[in-house]
Amino acid sequence: MKRMYTLIAALAAFLIFAFFATSKNDNASSSKNKIPTVGILQLVTHPALDQIHRGFVAGLKEYGYTPGKNIKIDFQNAQGDQSNLKTMSTKFANENVDLMAGIATPAAQALANAANKKTPVILAGITDPVGGGLVDSDKHPGGNITGTSGESPLKEQLDLLRKILPNAKTVGIIYTSSDHGGQYNAKKFAKICKQQGINYKLYTISSTNDMQQVAEQAVSQVDAIYAPQDNGIASAMKTLVNVANQAKIPVIPSADTMVKDGGLASYAISQYDLGKVAGEMAGQVLRGRKTANFPVAYITKGKYVINQKEAKILGIQLPQSIVEQAEKEGEVFK
Repeated sequence: MKRMYTLIAALAAFLIFAFFATSKNDNASSSKNKIPTVGILQLVTHPALDQIHRGFVAGLKEYGYTPGKNIKIDFQNAQGDQSNLKTMSTKFANENVDLMAGIATPAAQALANAANKKTPVILAGITDPVGGGLVDSDKHPGGNITGTSGESPLKEQLDLLRKILPNAKTVGIIYTSSDHGGQYNAKKFAKICKQQGINYKLYTISSTNDMQQVAEQAVSQVDAIYAPQDNGIASAMKTLVNVANQAKIPVIPSADTMVKDGGLASYAISQYDLGKVAGEMAGQVLRGRKTANFPVAYITKGKYVINQKEAKILGIQLPQSIVEQAEKEGEVFK
């Protein structure tokens, strides 16, 4: 009888061991085969940010992550509403997504607050990530955040403006007061104008609803308008162009998508490329690379983008050398 009890005890111990061993292996296998979830938060709908979004998804695919196959993407668009940014970023945090991506500085800042320095956050085309309080430095971000920065090639853009409009005496620079990236680019552009002895006037809008009135004021005081990389300006670009066209004042924007929306010309970096590199960085982070020492990537090579239709409306002859470069390596809208 004693031997029987011993056998029963041994058998029970074996079964318990086998159960936990199997459970552990099942959990490990489940964890290994888990499909990661990426939460993408976009500030608002406009062509530049939409291009970054498309590029980001393409970048993930470059690293083998295909939506609907081996990765889940939860895309949220705040439509310019600050309360939506907070709600959507909190949603990602509560659902424990594996990685978050912010398209536009306010979206990235909302994600940074929600992630609590735990979940990786990838910046997708953010201007001045250090000044925006997102990373410690470009080379050593220092926390759970890294990504791509979309600082415009401002000197080249001013050079383009002067080549196209050599007789322009005063340049209007318009930006959104609440947009950190727009303010950063506008004031830096103004500083370059001052260094080169070019007169300028700064104009601000608090929302896209202000564009009509501010644009009407600007076109009566300047010879050309510079539209920096700014989400509010990009969203109201068509309104700005309509007002400027009536006064025959050219608009030189910072982004290729803003040229398509009626800007005359630009020397611009690709918004799609900004997103794609960010997506590739996200792929590396999902595979285990740490964000703290993953340097912020800068896309610096630009291309000439021109709008021939706009040139005809304004009666401006674009320099042949710029037209040829745009046709060869850049983009031409007709």
